[in-house]
Amino acid sequence: MTAEPDDSIAVVATVRDVRDLVRSRARSAVEVCRDALSRIAAVDPHLHAFNTVVADRALARAESIDRDPDRWRDAPLAGVPVALKDNLCTRDVRTTASSRMLESFVPPYDATVVSRLEAAGAVIVGKTNCDEFAMGSSNENSAFGPVHNPWALDRTPGGTSGGSATAVAARLTPVALGSDTGGSIRQPAAMCGVVGLKPTYGRVSRYGLIAHASSLDQIGPLGRTVHDVALTLGVLAGPDPADATSALEPVPDYTAALTGDVRGARIGVPRALVEQGVDAEVSRAVNLALDALKWRGATLVDVDLPHARYAIPVYYLVSTAEASSNLARYDGVRYGFRAGAGRGTANGTHGTAEAVPYEGAPYGAAPCDLKSMYAKTRARGFGPEVKRRIMLGTYVLSAGYYDAYYLKAQQVRTLILRDYEHAFTGTDPVDVIAMPTSPTAAFRIGERAADPLQMYLADVFTVSASLAGLPAISVPCGFTADRLPVGLQLTGRRFDEATLLRVADAYERDTGWSKQLPPILSR
Repeated sequence: MTAEPDDSIAVVATVRDVRDLVRSRARSAVEVCRDALSRIAAVDPHLHAFNTVVADRALARAESIDRDPDRWRDAPLAGVPVALKDNLCTRDVRTTASSRMLESFVPPYDATVVSRLEAAGAVIVGKTNCDEFAMGSSNENSAFGPVHNPWALDRTPGGTSGGSATAVAARLTPVALGSDTGGSIRQPAAMCGVVGLKPTYGRVSRYGLIAHASSLDQIGPLGRTVHDVALTLGVLAGPDPADATSALEPVPDYTAALTGDVRGARIGVPRALVEQGVDAEVSRAVNLALDALKWRGATLVDVDLPHARYAIPVYYLVSTAEASSNLARYDGVRYGFRAGAGRGTANGTHGTAEAVPYEGAPYGAAPCDLKSMYAKTRARGFGPEVKRRIMLGTYVLSAGYYDAYYLKAQQVRTLILRDYEHAFTGTDPVDVIAMPTSPTAAFRIGERAADPLQMYLADVFTVSASLAGLPAISVPCGFTADRLPVGLQLTGRRFDEATLLRVADAYERDTGWSKQLPPILSR
């Protein structure tokens, strides 16, 4: 992999371009795969977007596609290199959730989305870095080090799917998968200048996703263009008997919705929500984007989301409560990290445990103090942010506090949902709601590390759609004076991703933001 990649493929090509080249046999899947692997080898040392690269597996997969072209002639992702966030279980590939707790975990099965990607002809090239257990807003919480934004290496890419957003922005792969609990696809998409979609809760199966907060988590695509995201969503979406929360809603042809026509579309703008706390350059870019949609024939309508200002505290009560419950399984007994005699021990890759002397016990002593083992394993296996959220979640679920915190948060969550329902179905209904994806552009690595509250406020415009279970997309809408990307967020009705994609695509057609290349590509 010492040859320079063909920039016409690695830098310019979209998902559709790659697929059509492989389908027509103008380029082989192996050639495309080698291009992607070459770019990763050359560029990723500066970015740290990947935790694991599976070059041999990817090339073997590409070779199998080239050997049987008739089988993949109609495959929607034939030969397309794809990166997966490292919290999606992938059979026989290390899957860590960027945590020491799962540093050596190798799942024996594929997440449903992984199976669907490969059935569609995709070539998985690696697992991307993320905040540990998908908890964070900057990708600085990874046990394996931060990801660097390809637009400015001293800046964060956003989180928690920062590695996936960076991989797409730096043209390492044309598409990647992330997970979104409170903005973890949309916020890094905005900060890295790519398109990121959180589908409706239940639209995409969560089977095989390492859980953070089960009533909020959703898997979705990040791509260079709205068409790439629409095409990939069509592969991922649909019911799954392995996930009881997956919806039975029919899956439309999302690419057919991309007509470029938004005449008559009604776009709600919650001006009271976004009038404070938003960087002036972000506001300017978002307002220009709204003007562009208005020029195309859309109508801007003021809407009120009166309970959205409570979304941050509600989110950080609900999500931490669910996280404390989900992460209770990591105790050193069944699989993953175990604190041993002066060292950490990986308890097998497929869930097998081994008896290991506990730290402080005489050498060779049998395990005996279960509580001590639990405490030491979790103290050493989890990072500071994960511990903070576990403690907060355990507190709000504890006797005497459940009603005051968790139950109250769920009640306000319902009010947030009703605000959106009123906007979409009330006396003056809108089709989508627009606002900034993030109140600021990408901030510097370490800038907010000592101030968790400021870090959490990076999600102020994304968490309400997650709490309501609604689909939302971030599309690039400009740059700051420092050439840092800005994102426009559109939120839609449940299971109406088609309208979101149509509006986002119409806006994208009038701009060149998706064609802009980050400075890392000049290295």
